[in-house]
Amino acid sequence: MAGVRPELRRLGQAASPVVIVDEFSGELDRILDIAEGLAPYPPHTNYYPGLRRIITLADDAADSYVQETCERAAQFIAGAFDLDRFTLLEASFSMVTTSPAKLTPPQRAPHFDTTDAKHLALLHYLRVPCGSGTAFYRQRSTGIEQVTDSNVELFVRTAKADAALLPADAGYIHGSDEHFEQIGAVEGVPDRLIVYQGSLLHSGIIPPDMSFSADPREGRLTANLFVRGN
Repeated sequence: MAGVRPELRRLGQAASPVVIVDEFSGELDRILDIAEGLAPYPPHTNYYPGLRRIITLADDAADSYVQETCERAAQFIAGAFDLDRFTLLEASFSMVTTSPAKLTPPQRAPHFDTTDAKHLALLHYLRVPCGSGTAFYRQRSTGIEQVTDSNVELFVRTAKADAALLPADAGYIHGSDEHFEQIGAVEGVPDRLIVYQGSLLHSGIIPPDMSFSADPREGRLTANLFVRGN
């Protein structure tokens, strides 16, 4: 892994770890070829604002990439999260394709993936526009930065009430607003990997003038892996 440059940041009141690894794979062109070969991607059925192609064991080249990513990331996960072993839950290639005007209220605000602190997101930026990235947040009225079993009901109830106050033309969140304070951000750089707890409030940084193309040769393309520490 020559050339890899890891960084550990700690965000918010709990000093939650976020790992950043530049030049992670050293094989960006090969990975782009793999991702482009799986197009077209189907629409995502959850709140993700775009397309997501789940990677399965039958996707030989893509599955090999996923296994390599887990192996390469293991040392950083162990160091930052004190997890010596983890299980892969899901992996996909993803594209943000929903224009700001077409977002649903939940898509306009920061979100969380799980209340499980051992559930980690590995986000590999592949083809990303300048000004894109990932931001982390605190819910202003509750102070929640990380969603847990004990505060999830309060967070959801408050988030729904806040979403009802947003204007109909509100797009992707940028920086802080009246409901959420941005507590950290990571710029999207090709071949940069970031690792964070899925329970942290987070949102994609989506420039309003970005291409929302569904073609992985043109649009915002990432690989998204979810793992859980054993």
